[in-house]
Amino acid sequence: MQRPRIGAAADRDLVAAFRYYLHEAGAAVARSLERAVDDALLHIEEFPGTGSRRYGHLVAHGEVRFWTLRKFPYAIFYTEHATGIEVIRVLHQASDIPVHLD
Repeated sequence: MQRPRIGAAADRDLVAAFRYYLHEAGAAVARSLERAVDDALLHIEEFPGTGSRRYGHLVAHGEVRFWTLRKFPYAIFYTEHATGIEVIRVLHQASDIPVHLD
């Protein structure tokens, strides 16, 4: 399977999270976030069906699943299509997830 595609909103989410950790905690922690995202994307690529469907009913354009990052309070929301996996959002778990997915 191919590497998951990162959608525009997810890309903005990742940039914001990276900048936050870079500013608040330094480069080493920001790089650790990047590694956690890469690890999660590899897991999603290999086992796309293992993500939770908890918020799936909130998105009309496909079955949404999510997978959480290790050591960081973020979840990667994605859909699986015949052409591959698309990451639609990367959201902080304390955010109002239904509002962001709507």
